[in-house]
Amino acid sequence: MENKVNYQLQLDEIIKSLDGRKPRLLLHACCAPCSSYCLEYLKDYFDITLFYYNPNISSKEEFDKRLGELKRLVIETSLDIDIVCPQYDPQEFLEKVKGYESCPEGGDRCSICYALRLKKACDYAEENGFEYYCSTLSISPHKNAQKLNSIGSALADGKKVKHLPNDFKKKGGYLRSIELSKQYNLYRQDFCGCDYSRANK
Repeated sequence: MENKVNYQLQLDEIIKSLDGRKPRLLLHACCAPCSSYCLEYLKDYFDITLFYYNPNISSKEEFDKRLGELKRLVIETSLDIDIVCPQYDPQEFLEKVKGYESCPEGGDRCSICYALRLKKACDYAEENGFEYYCSTLSISPHKNAQKLNSIGSALADGKKVKHLPNDFKKKGGYLRSIELSKQYNLYRQDFCGCDYSRANK
């Protein structure tokens, strides 16, 4: 059995090596609750831009609601952070997962979804001069940090941008995100985003 990589330890080592320098980080954000702890944790070490690209979300109404909460979180935490939001196009997701609709949560369909969103973030980060990119997704206990980091690292291979290793659920990150969600009264959705995740919850 393959040993799991400690991505949190790798992240800690990178932060130590920065020695006060704040490189530009494109942080893919799935929603405000997941972003809350990640921003709190990373803001002192990186110059962050949020990247809200989530074509997996089942409806424009849900997409806009999550985006609105993300914007409110940035305002209420007084963070000087920009949010980049590519146009919502659910067909991008539906075309990618065609044939994988009946996969269980956490299976191949989810890996395809991770790759779709991470590739868009990776490409944007490289095109716009970011040193690092990563996603808030690993904060969820329902998301596989090993898969996310493996995909994120592979996408950055040979590119100018680097994938920032992470497992944000570590060090009490997930629990802290719940505390921050209560503090800021954030909308916490009860499904990942797609209709398949809603049906299988």
